[in-house]
Amino acid sequence: MNDYVIQVHHSPADVDAAAWDALLRAQPHGSVFMRHAYLSALHASGSACTGTGWEPRFVLLSNDEGIAAATVLYIKDHSMGEYVFDFAWANAYQQHGLPYYPKAVVAVPFTPVPGSRLLARDEVSRAALVRTLVGLSQQWGLSSLHLLFGATEDMTACTQAGMMLRHTVQFHWNNRPGGYPDFDTFLDSLSQDKRKKIRQERRKVSEAGVTFRCSEGAAISTGDWEFFYRCYERTYLEHGNSPYLHPDFFSRMAQTMPENWLLFVAEREGRPIASSLIAIGSYPSQNSAASAPEFEKVAYGRYWGALERVDCLHFEACYYQPLVWCIANGYRRFEGGAQGEHKMARALLPVKTSSAHWIAHREFSDAIANFLHREGSGIANYMEDLHTRNPFRQT
Repeated sequence: MNDYVIQVHHSPADVDAAAWDALLRAQPHGSVFMRHAYLSALHASGSACTGTGWEPRFVLLSNDEGIAAATVLYIKDHSMGEYVFDFAWANAYQQHGLPYYPKAVVAVPFTPVPGSRLLARDEVSRAALVRTLVGLSQQWGLSSLHLLFGATEDMTACTQAGMMLRHTVQFHWNNRPGGYPDFDTFLDSLSQDKRKKIRQERRKVSEAGVTFRCSEGAAISTGDWEFFYRCYERTYLEHGNSPYLHPDFFSRMAQTMPENWLLFVAEREGRPIASSLIAIGSYPSQNSAASAPEFEKVAYGRYWGALERVDCLHFEACYYQPLVWCIANGYRRFEGGAQGEHKMARALLPVKTSSAHWIAHREFSDAIANFLHREGSGIANYMEDLHTRNPFRQT
């Protein structure tokens, strides 16, 4: 640890954006959601900041060669917006008269997308960063440290540092090698009942007089962004909640990261009635040579909302329209987000995601370790069961 200078910043504005993004591009599993501009927009818009219970700490390790490792840690007084649920742990602490909050979370707020969280020049620096995070959590008197939806290399470093692993399940669609030539060819690869169900659902939307238009990047107009937010806000309000993300966040995305967004707008009788917003990115393939890397394009289902109810409109806006677009544009993967076993019927297959946890209290750490062991066996059995329900035709 003596080889590194540790810096802790309370705002992304104090972090060199170019250096941060250069380190991110060097990661095996980087994503658009760890870009400096994305994290900055969350902070500056008031969506994820001290006032909303996400108190940021940008932790950097540097040496003579520059920044060797970096991440963003949030000190939190609640467990909302994480998608790896620890409410039972917090309740157990409360029942024993112990404070679970504040705690430390290494994550992208409100974003359950797997990817690199520990940005590091090499594995030595990554391991040093984990030890630093645990040390800071102890120094600050926090109950625990949680790294959510980390990449494989993150989990390896966390395990070596003594952190406990936890697994959840998401559902992702993968293009076939070489790519499907069109959506109908993709449908033909599914079992008859799944193929029939998808065609029925799409027909319901079409017969209701709904059509779609798609805009990408800078072509998404200010009016479209504003309409999208009306839909997004309506979805949260209908469930009795305020939206996590403020309008200014999306305004900043339109200004600083337009190339990473794709918007579908559903219209009926010339009126927009619903929309879905998809994030897109391109990353070096893990199988390509470093001298001439190939790139894989990935899309992420993120947000949706509707002002009118139409049967099966959600499936069309959030799955079928994005998949048609991904196939037409050579995208390798479409990640459908957290939870949702119903996604398997739309050919999104189960994928195990991981998080890592350090608990300061020894007795609680032992109890949680036992819980995670039992939960892990259940997840393994669940994955086996899901694989028996593969929606594709048996060949």
